[in-house]
Amino acid sequence: MSTGEEEKGGKSPLRLAVIAGSLLALSVAAAAGGMAFSIGPAAFFSYFGGAEAAQAAPAEDHAEAPHGDDAHEEHGVSAMEMLPLNEIIVNITALTLNGRKTSRFLKLNLAILYDTAQEGADQIAERQLYVRDTFQDYLRQLTESDLEGSAGLASMKAELLRRARVVTGSEAPREILVADMIIQ
Repeated sequence: MSTGEEEKGGKSPLRLAVIAGSLLALSVAAAAGGMAFSIGPAAFFSYFGGAEAAQAAPAEDHAEAPHGDDAHEEHGVSAMEMLPLNEIIVNITALTLNGRKTSRFLKLNLAILYDTAQEGADQIAERQLYVRDTFQDYLRQLTESDLEGSAGLASMKAELLRRARVVTGSEAPREILVADMIIQ
Protein backbone atom coordinates (compact mmCIF):
# COMPACT_ATOMS: atom_id res chain seq x y z
CA MET A 1 0.00 0.00 0.00
CA SER A 2 2.82 2.38 0.72
CA THR A 3 4.56 1.58 -2.58
CA GLY A 4 1.40 2.45 -4.48
CA GLU A 5 1.19 5.82 -2.76
CA GLU A 6 4.86 6.54 -3.54
CA GLU A 7 4.27 5.80 -7.22
CA LYS A 8 1.28 8.14 -7.30
CA GLY A 9 3.30 11.13 -6.13
CA GLY A 10 3.94 10.43 -2.44
CA LYS A 11 7.39 11.25 -1.07
CA SER A 12 9.46 8.62 0.68
CA PRO A 13 11.54 9.67 3.71
CA LEU A 14 14.73 8.63 1.91
CA ARG A 15 13.92 10.79 -1.10
CA LEU A 16 13.16 13.79 1.13
CA ALA A 17 16.44 13.29 3.00
CA VAL A 18 18.40 13.19 -0.28
CA ILE A 19 16.72 16.38 -1.52
CA ALA A 20 17.29 18.17 1.80
CA GLY A 21 20.95 17.07 1.87
CA SER A 22 21.48 18.25 -1.69
CA LEU A 23 19.94 21.64 -0.95
CA LEU A 24 22.09 22.00 2.16
CA ALA A 25 25.26 21.12 0.23
CA LEU A 26 24.40 23.61 -2.54
CA SER A 27 23.70 26.33 0.03
CA VAL A 28 27.04 25.77 1.76
CA ALA A 29 28.88 25.78 -1.58
CA ALA A 30 27.13 29.00 -2.65
CA ALA A 31 27.93 30.69 0.66
CA ALA A 32 31.59 29.65 0.44
CA GLY A 33 31.82 30.85 -3.16
CA GLY A 34 30.24 34.18 -2.27
CA MET A 35 32.61 34.62 0.64
CA ALA A 36 35.64 33.76 -1.51
CA PHE A 37 34.49 36.24 -4.15
CA SER A 38 33.85 39.04 -1.67
CA ILE A 39 37.06 38.81 0.39
CA GLY A 40 39.36 37.41 -2.28
CA PRO A 41 40.79 33.94 -2.68
CA ALA A 42 43.96 34.57 -0.65
CA ALA A 43 42.05 35.80 2.39
CA PHE A 44 39.48 33.02 1.97
CA PHE A 45 42.10 30.27 1.96
CA SER A 46 44.00 31.84 4.85
CA TYR A 47 40.75 31.90 6.83
CA PHE A 48 39.86 28.25 6.17
CA GLY A 49 43.15 26.66 5.13
CA GLY A 50 45.48 28.31 7.59
CA ALA A 51 48.24 30.81 6.97
CA GLU A 52 50.43 28.24 5.18
CA ALA A 53 48.00 27.88 2.26
CA ALA A 54 47.71 31.65 1.80
CA GLN A 55 51.45 32.22 1.92
CA ALA A 56 52.41 29.33 -0.38
CA ALA A 57 50.90 30.71 -3.59
CA PRO A 58 52.19 34.30 -3.30
CA ALA A 59 55.68 33.03 -2.44
CA GLU A 60 55.79 31.02 -5.66
CA ASP A 61 54.60 34.00 -7.74
CA HIS A 62 57.09 36.30 -6.03
CA ALA A 63 60.04 34.01 -6.71
CA GLU A 64 59.42 34.03 -10.47
CA ALA A 65 58.99 37.80 -10.80
CA PRO A 66 61.83 39.67 -12.50
CA HIS A 67 63.94 42.29 -10.80
CA GLY A 68 65.02 45.58 -12.33
CA ASP A 69 63.46 48.83 -13.49
CA ASP A 70 59.93 47.42 -13.80
CA ALA A 71 60.18 45.19 -10.74
CA HIS A 72 58.05 47.39 -8.49
CA GLU A 73 55.11 47.38 -10.86
CA GLU A 74 55.28 43.62 -11.46
CA HIS A 75 55.52 42.91 -7.73
CA GLY A 76 52.31 44.90 -7.20
CA VAL A 77 54.02 47.92 -5.63
CA SER A 78 53.05 51.08 -7.42
CA ALA A 79 52.53 54.68 -6.43
CA MET A 80 48.82 55.29 -5.95
CA GLU A 81 47.43 58.78 -5.51
CA MET A 82 43.97 60.01 -4.70
CA LEU A 83 42.26 62.86 -6.52
CA PRO A 84 39.24 64.12 -4.54
CA LEU A 85 36.46 65.55 -6.68
CA ASN A 86 34.23 68.43 -5.66
CA GLU A 87 30.83 67.47 -4.30
CA ILE A 88 28.36 66.34 -6.98
CA ILE A 89 24.62 66.98 -6.58
CA VAL A 90 22.21 65.76 -9.27
CA ASN A 91 18.51 64.99 -9.60
CA ILE A 92 17.52 61.36 -9.97
CA THR A 93 14.11 59.83 -10.64
CA ALA A 94 12.20 57.96 -7.97
CA LEU A 95 8.71 56.50 -7.57
CA THR A 96 6.31 57.50 -4.83
CA LEU A 97 4.28 54.93 -2.88
CA ASN A 98 1.37 55.29 -5.29
CA GLY A 99 3.63 54.81 -8.33
CA ARG A 100 4.03 58.40 -9.55
CA LYS A 101 7.42 59.67 -10.68
CA THR A 102 9.15 62.17 -8.47
CA SER A 103 12.58 63.73 -8.23
CA ARG A 104 15.17 63.16 -5.52
CA PHE A 105 18.61 64.62 -4.93
CA LEU A 106 21.72 62.45 -5.08
CA LYS A 107 24.68 63.98 -3.27
CA LEU A 108 28.09 62.35 -3.76
CA ASN A 109 31.58 63.00 -2.48
CA LEU A 110 33.95 60.98 -4.65
CA ALA A 111 37.65 60.48 -5.15
CA ILE A 112 39.57 58.76 -7.92
CA LEU A 113 42.38 56.44 -6.86
CA TYR A 114 44.90 56.24 -9.68
CA ASP A 115 48.27 54.66 -10.42
CA THR A 116 50.92 57.31 -11.10
CA ALA A 117 53.15 54.72 -12.80
CA GLN A 118 50.59 54.18 -15.57
CA GLU A 119 50.84 56.05 -18.84
CA GLY A 120 48.44 59.00 -18.90
CA ALA A 121 48.26 59.40 -15.12
CA ASP A 122 49.38 63.01 -15.44
CA GLN A 123 46.22 63.79 -17.45
CA ILE A 124 43.81 62.85 -14.67
CA ALA A 125 44.12 66.12 -12.75
CA GLU A 126 44.12 68.12 -16.01
CA ARG A 127 40.91 66.44 -17.19
CA GLN A 128 39.11 66.60 -13.85
CA LEU A 129 36.37 68.90 -15.16
CA TYR A 130 35.66 66.52 -18.06
CA VAL A 131 35.55 63.58 -15.65
CA ARG A 132 33.01 65.40 -13.46
CA ASP A 133 30.94 66.25 -16.53
CA THR A 134 30.74 62.65 -17.73
CA PHE A 135 29.99 61.49 -14.18
CA GLN A 136 27.07 63.92 -13.97
CA ASP A 137 25.73 62.82 -17.36
CA TYR A 138 25.59 59.24 -16.11
CA LEU A 139 24.29 60.02 -12.61
CA ARG A 140 21.36 62.07 -13.94
CA GLN A 141 20.11 59.01 -15.84
CA LEU A 142 19.88 56.88 -12.70
CA THR A 143 16.77 56.05 -10.76
CA GLU A 144 16.59 55.57 -7.02
CA SER A 145 16.14 51.82 -7.52
CA ASP A 146 19.40 51.69 -9.54
CA LEU A 147 21.28 52.63 -6.36
CA GLU A 148 19.67 50.14 -3.97
CA GLY A 149 21.93 47.83 -2.01
CA SER A 150 25.56 46.97 -2.43
CA ALA A 151 24.97 45.76 -5.99
CA GLY A 152 23.68 49.21 -6.96
CA LEU A 153 26.70 50.90 -5.40
CA ALA A 154 29.11 48.47 -7.09
CA SER A 155 27.42 49.00 -10.46
CA MET A 156 27.62 52.79 -10.12
CA LYS A 157 31.30 52.67 -9.12
CA ALA A 158 32.14 50.35 -12.03
CA GLU A 159 30.45 52.66 -14.54
CA LEU A 160 32.12 55.76 -13.08
CA LEU A 161 35.52 54.02 -13.26
CA ARG A 162 34.89 53.05 -16.88
CA ARG A 163 34.01 56.66 -17.72
CA ALA A 164 37.08 58.02 -15.89
CA ARG A 165 39.28 55.71 -17.96
CA VAL A 166 37.62 56.75 -21.21
CA VAL A 167 37.91 60.49 -20.48
CA THR A 168 41.56 60.26 -19.40
CA GLY A 169 42.45 57.84 -22.19
CA SER A 170 44.38 55.59 -19.82
CA GLU A 171 44.11 52.69 -17.41
CA ALA A 172 45.58 54.82 -14.60
CA PRO A 173 42.28 55.22 -12.70
CA ARG A 174 42.07 52.12 -10.48
CA GLU A 175 39.10 52.74 -8.24
CA ILE A 176 36.32 55.18 -7.47
CA LEU A 177 36.05 55.84 -3.75
CA VAL A 178 32.72 57.00 -2.34
CA ALA A 179 33.17 59.13 0.77
CA ASP A 180 29.49 60.14 1.07
CA MET A 181 26.35 59.15 -0.80
CA ILE A 182 23.06 60.72 0.23
CA ILE A 183 19.68 60.41 -1.47
CA GLN A 184 17.04 62.92 -0.33
